[in-house]
Amino acid sequence: MLRASRGFLVLHGFRILSQKKKIEAVVERLPDATLPWEGKLDGPDPLRLLVIGDSTAAGTGAATQDEALPGALARELQARTGRGVIWRAVGENGATTGEFRERHLTDALARPADLVFVSLGANDALHARSARAFTRDLREVLETLSDRLPNARILMANLPIFIRFELLPEPTRTTLYRHSRNLERAARTVIARDPRWMITDQVPPPYGPDFFATDKFHPSASGYTDWARWAIEDAWLRGLSEIAYAGDRADQ
Repeated sequence: MLRASRGFLVLHGFRILSQKKKIEAVVERLPDATLPWEGKLDGPDPLRLLVIGDSTAAGTGAATQDEALPGALARELQARTGRGVIWRAVGENGATTGEFRERHLTDALARPADLVFVSLGANDALHARSARAFTRDLREVLETLSDRLPNARILMANLPIFIRFELLPEPTRTTLYRHSRNLERAARTVIARDPRWMITDQVPPPYGPDFFATDKFHPSASGYTDWARWAIEDAWLRGLSEIAYAGDRADQ
């Protein structure tokens, strides 16, 4: 099935490429969130949150990172744990998993973290990368993170539900959806290897009317808030709640 999804991309490649060029010509190009890409929520025993990945880690679609995924995750974690949160983001709009590994992983590891939220894979699907290449790069990212941050929990977001992106015409929409689902299955196989690694288990609920930014592709500030809420809720009872009771910890 993994090979079949990529084969379908190749089979319809010319038409999809044509549609992609038309989309790129008309879609609003939104900037990344403004600096700084770090912040703090007051509270005892601050939890250290690191958000890494592609455009969603870069906050594309929101004015600031406080309104984007890092700030939204921090507020959700503060509400659930009663702890303060020190957060920062490292990412690049358009980066595949391999490109993030090559360009940004060293920066991501520059400071300790208790929880790493990973948002990667969307561009691997958009560029029709093979499951083998994607899983190789993802495994290297996760293993490097856990080698350097051995006490950190890692939570990976599931890949975008492209079938819900009304901006995308057919067959591009369905084709990307099929390939992204198969890449996500491959990611789940990798993540099952280490108990410190998790991935969003359930399909996200239907996107609300304000989920997308003005480009109809990236989340808005409201969309990031919704995403953070269901991502943390999904993982909470599967073990993420342990971070609420971390107490004293050794520096990593």
